[in-house]
Amino acid sequence: MNTEQFYPLFLKAAHVVIDSRKIEKNDIFFAFSGENFNAATLAEEAVNKGALAVIVERQDYENPEKNIFYVPSTLEFLQELARYHRKKLQIPVIGLTGSNGKTTTKEIIHAVLSEKFNVQYTRGNLNNHIGVPLTILSIKPEHKMAVVEMGANHQKEIDFLCTISMPDFGYITNFGKAHLEGFGGVEGVIKGKSELYDYLKNNCKTILVNDNDPIQVEKTKEYSGKITFGNAESDYQFELVSEQNFVGLIYKNQKAVSKLTGEYNFTNLCAAASLGLYFGIDFDKVIHAIENYTPTNMRSQVVEKGNKTLVLDTYNANPSSMAASLKNFITFEGSKTIIIGDMLELGDESEREHLAILKLAQDLGFDEIITVGKIFRTVNHSPLSFEETSSLTEYLKKNIITSKNILLKGSRGIALEKAIEFI
Repeated sequence: MNTEQFYPLFLKAAHVVIDSRKIEKNDIFFAFSGENFNAATLAEEAVNKGALAVIVERQDYENPEKNIFYVPSTLEFLQELARYHRKKLQIPVIGLTGSNGKTTTKEIIHAVLSEKFNVQYTRGNLNNHIGVPLTILSIKPEHKMAVVEMGANHQKEIDFLCTISMPDFGYITNFGKAHLEGFGGVEGVIKGKSELYDYLKNNCKTILVNDNDPIQVEKTKEYSGKITFGNAESDYQFELVSEQNFVGLIYKNQKAVSKLTGEYNFTNLCAAASLGLYFGIDFDKVIHAIENYTPTNMRSQVVEKGNKTLVLDTYNANPSSMAASLKNFITFEGSKTIIIGDMLELGDESEREHLAILKLAQDLGFDEIITVGKIFRTVNHSPLSFEETSSLTEYLKKNIITSKNILLKGSRGIALEKAIEFI
């Protein structure tokens, strides 16, 4: 079975799924195999659930009469099918990567562009070698644009994902201290994320550039195919505005205030607004999209709980985003407690970066500093340093945080959101 032979069947499918529990009528099920389990054993069950076709990598489970097809690698076939489908698409695809703010920016871009177009976009955090193909394969004839988030923790990963998504437009949110272990330091991060620029340049596509980011400017200075924002010489100029802990922007005397906290989200809003204006969306509609976007993904999310204001930013953390969150949170009025969790994948820099964040928190003068995680535990010897979130929750059951404002910020692996119900 090859992609060209299979493609007509794919076009008849409702969805492509890799989780047997989510199979519905006319879905295509890719039966991935793991160390201890091969989903090919579920092929017959998938057909009985109504699957249009099943892709397996065990030849003894192949049954063409039931549209159960063998391939040497389900992953590679998924990726090749996505490439084949992408080449058939005649719509603009916007590729997005960066160290911080990818998902929030993607969602705001989607909200803005959806004011005029039917836009498909990366759902959740499906931004890797499996998620990007699934996003591409979810694009249907009714979609007029697509926004594809691409994540990476090592060199050449963005380059590979670009061969699948083939973006016509691209934006890098920023270059920060994220995944230092895999990238080999900050310079490695810059090189790895810039693979998106390399693809766009080599294919004469369009780059969205924040002219206030010196790295973005330097990496694109010789390239003419740009949309720019950020200063008086840029294509689009925006003014920062903040109201009651929420960030917004002003464009030609028109104001849009989001439900996001943190000035670091200003450039995310600017990127989305710039693309909206570029694609001919009236700014009134851009305002509508920005003001009605509600974060629900534990990224810069402000939640009122009783008489307390909680800032939830527990989906990801690295030294750059952690410092930005702390500096933003100190501006909140009233007493402030921070609960910060380990920042993972920092390699040899880990202990030093955690110590630097702890010192920053102490210098900023928060009313209470609580840390969670084994790395923070090595640098913070106070009674409010816990190795695990479960230990924190036990503490919170007996000790009430009295601060009016509480920040929860940490890497996904620390799962700080489990403590919310005890605050």
